[in-house]
Amino acid sequence: MAQNEFHLTTSGPGLYEFTEKVMRWVADSGQSEGLLTLFVRHTSCSLLIQENADPEVQGDLTAFFARLVPPSTDPSMSYLRHTYEGPDDMPAHIKAALLPVSLSIPVWRGLPVLGTWQGIYLFEHRCKLTPIIAGIPEDPRGGRSMTNAAKNQGLRKNGRERRAIGGKFAVGIK
Repeated sequence: MAQNEFHLTTSGPGLYEFTEKVMRWVADSGQSEGLLTLFVRHTSCSLLIQENADPEVQGDLTAFFARLVPPSTDPSMSYLRHTYEGPDDMPAHIKAALLPVSLSIPVWRGLPVLGTWQGIYLFEHRCKLTPIIAGIPEDPRGGRSMTNAAKNQGLRKNGRERRAIGGKFAVGIK
């Protein structure tokens, strides 16, 4: 199973595209087909596939979620109890609960299958470095990618299903 961690430096709330990093990594992995799984190991950011042609889309999404879930210092958020990590912490957790923290993207002919205007984004809801794990499973019978027969048998190695260690990440073919 090919695995990698992407480290992205963020400078506050917003969408940070990392499509090119993922495309390069998948191409270099030697995997010709499979299912790319991206998972963020943090509770206050999200992953999105979103339009990458017009930067106004990212700005509008950031503004929408800031309006939907304002900082805990906003009077409308006075009911929040988890406020000791800063006014953006609990609102970031709420946003992460509303948006995906993992993505599954098909890989075909050695590249992630994305639409013309689609990009892969980390949606940071706070200011911090956030690691992302990406992986494409190898064929458990020794090949570089999963065939339909292997998909039907499930992802297994040494008679056991591969599972996340400690619940931190999961990579598989569905």
